[in-house]
Amino acid sequence: MYQNLLEVQTIASNNYVAFTFFVGTMAMMAASVFFFFELSNVEKKWRTSVLVSGLITFIAAVHYYYMRGYNLETGQSPTFFRYVDWILTVPLMCVEFYLITKKAGAKIGLLWQLIIASLFMLITGYIGEVFYGNETQSWFWGLISGIAYFYIVYLIWFGEVAKLAGNAGPTVAKAVRVLAWFVLVGWAIYPIGYIAGTEGGLFGVRIFQGLSMDIVYNIGDAINKIGFGLVIYTLAQSDKSLVAA
Repeated sequence: MYQNLLEVQTIASNNYVAFTFFVGTMAMMAASVFFFFELSNVEKKWRTSVLVSGLITFIAAVHYYYMRGYNLETGQSPTFFRYVDWILTVPLMCVEFYLITKKAGAKIGLLWQLIIASLFMLITGYIGEVFYGNETQSWFWGLISGIAYFYIVYLIWFGEVAKLAGNAGPTVAKAVRVLAWFVLVGWAIYPIGYIAGTEGGLFGVRIFQGLSMDIVYNIGDAINKIGFGLVIYTLAQSDKSLVAA
């Protein structure tokens, strides 16, 4: 039995999907350790934000461990585990915008707008990928999911988040703008994976054929989740330097 387990968990040299799951697990866990250990080295007002960054990557690391095992055992995409991870971590990424603009007057209503929009984006994406992934309707659900995504983009770039960031000082404003670029560009990686992995493609047209949905998703997760946390950590350190000066 132990020998069979070892055989199942061995990653073949040409299994790039499983390899990215393995690298993702290690990267997310390393980021979590870093954020947790650095909590005592940032100003008290930023500790919750850094803690949330650590929680995001820790939750992702646990899910990546299970996704890697599922992919190796079945050879299939771990869609269910993927969306469970996103439903937990993406709203937390939205919480970061609320936390860093809270001192500039952000209200709890803004937090709920971001969370509800992110959940709607994920749920409709899951419906399109799982229930209509082999039919042309998947593009429709992808479009609905995209509407929620662009609503989040609007809030961050032009809406309440952007206005609050402008009143929170240059350091916070710069950090929010960098995070906004992550949302605009980094999150745009995921539709590429969705289009590649569903037969509905882009408005019914199959593009990105031969591109692995899981590899695209794994790259997107590493860039966005770890990158988000590093921006928050940099903000905390920059603010600390200004206070010391």
